[in-house]
Amino acid sequence: MHNSRKIFFFRAWAIVLLWLVDSGLDCCVVRAADRPATRGGGAHGFSYQHDEIPSGPWSIHIIRVNRGDPRFELHSSLARGNQFGLTTLSEQLRTIPAQTGRPVAAINGDYYNSRSAYTGDPKGLQIMRGELVSAPRDWTCFWVQTNGSPQMGTVISQFEVTWPNGTKTPFGLNEQRNRDQAVLYTSVVGASSRTSGGLELILEHSGEGLWLPLCAGQNYVARVREIRKRGDSPIAPGTLVLSLGPNIATRVPAVTAGATLGISTATSPALGGVKTAIGGGPALIRSGKSVPLDEANVRHPRAALGWNHDTFFFVEVDGRQLDLSVGMTFSELSDYMLKLGCDEAMSLDGGGSATCWVYGHVMNNPSEGRERGMANALVLMQVEKEKK
Repeated sequence: MHNSRKIFFFRAWAIVLLWLVDSGLDCCVVRAADRPATRGGGAHGFSYQHDEIPSGPWSIHIIRVNRGDPRFELHSSLARGNQFGLTTLSEQLRTIPAQTGRPVAAINGDYYNSRSAYTGDPKGLQIMRGELVSAPRDWTCFWVQTNGSPQMGTVISQFEVTWPNGTKTPFGLNEQRNRDQAVLYTSVVGASSRTSGGLELILEHSGEGLWLPLCAGQNYVARVREIRKRGDSPIAPGTLVLSLGPNIATRVPAVTAGATLGISTATSPALGGVKTAIGGGPALIRSGKSVPLDEANVRHPRAALGWNHDTFFFVEVDGRQLDLSVGMTFSELSDYMLKLGCDEAMSLDGGGSATCWVYGHVMNNPSEGRERGMANALVLMQVEKEKK
């Protein structure tokens, strides 16, 4: 390793250790020799480890979290706190409300839309502090069930609006709308729907049942406040916008202001009560075995999430730096996650987004030489709970 990198890591470790002494938090920072330990989270709440493998060469950053420690929770974040966009991981973590807890470690999240009015729209499912902000797609995602059990799989959207005459129309959520599609917009996209043309219904609370923030697995009753025919409708506090593309607008029942609609955010499997979910993929390990992948044999910077009965693992592999780390293929990443002891694992976004953060410091060497803006992240939060 170059001397500059050694200095960086020693400085980073010193910063973390000094913070730990000051805070009294139960964490350890270690440096691997050649290979990581195979299983177990140890007695510590969480630990950071840097693993260097000369044969790659590979520079790998690992955060282990003891699943049994009630002081820690997994959360997701958005680029601009509660809106889509692209900001660095460090910037995102500064937007998390203080009452949620304290971010102590994080890794980049899902792939995202970078070339439309909805820049920063995550590719797959996202639930942030219980709020449903992005719909599931045909893509691997991770979520934490209400009993604390981690899950990985494909979630199918069953989102639909029920019109006053009982007919139903599927809808997307907070995404670019096409001519044949219905999309529901929340304030996550900003001050307006950012659409063009079609028909839009501004919806408000009907006065009965649940309302915002929008959550998965719920049924809502909305009243039509206003009907607009030019797109780009404003999203005021407490309102939603149901946008109908020009083609589908001619096929749905006509409604007038004051009408009530049913809004369902059902999914399969059901996600009612889920507080944290994030997209990614592909799946790397299921039930302790590698998932066969049809992939190009290309190495890139990578990020991944894995777990076993005792431990969560956040893993980041630097890449595109021949003198430091060349990156991994998905197969190499899967093998590494197995060696860590993962029973389940999935990839997250990689490339220039691959970032590992601990206590206010980026611990890895991003391939573009600096942090790059990203849509969302998976965050380890320290919450104020006593050990059982």
